[in-house]
Amino acid sequence: MKRVFFTLIAAIGLSQLAFTQAYEGSIEYDKKKQDAFLIDYDYTAQAAENAITTKMEKLGYKPKEEKGLFNKDKGFLIYKSAFITELSATNNDYLFKVERKGRKSSDECIIYMIILKDGNNAKSGMTIEDVTKAKAFLNSLKPDVEAADLELQIIAQDEAISKAEKKLRGLKDDESDLEKKLSKNRKEQDDTQKDIENQKKNLEALKAKRVPVQ
Repeated sequence: MKRVFFTLIAAIGLSQLAFTQAYEGSIEYDKKKQDAFLIDYDYTAQAAENAITTKMEKLGYKPKEEKGLFNKDKGFLIYKSAFITELSATNNDYLFKVERKGRKSSDECIIYMIILKDGNNAKSGMTIEDVTKAKAFLNSLKPDVEAADLELQIIAQDEAISKAEKKLRGLKDDESDLEKKLSKNRKEQDDTQKDIENQKKNLEALKAKRVPVQ
């Protein structure tokens, strides 16, 4: 009975571990190590980034994206003075960055979220409730990430169909060209055969004009 009980507890524990949960960590931004909230998703970085931008657009915010070849903060999506009721009753700066989990894991990513208040990292002044809300916000992104991933799959499938249709059109055009060439070839064969027959007749006619040697 005890063995069954412990097996059940272990199974529950594994199922909880299998469910992605946000956690605390850090990432470098503005030449500083910043406290951040993180979450891992078994989806592409593009899907996760699209999910964030779409969600924030629905709230009325568009990001400023850090760019530049030598910009160490490249890739951060910055939302200045954004009001997100799920996270805070006041406006804050929210910074997001999505990275592939590893070079070999193209379908796994990490989302980082930094919260700034008056230019300073807000993590140290956050209550337990604030921290819980921040993690819950990242946890709640899963349906958005799934929807964004589906859209990317649809786009990829549509592009695959377009590519295949273009190839088919090319093959049909090649077939049409080949048929024209084949038809032309057959006509030229017929004309050449007729020419050969005429040439042979002419040859026979010429031979018939020979005078027998006495």
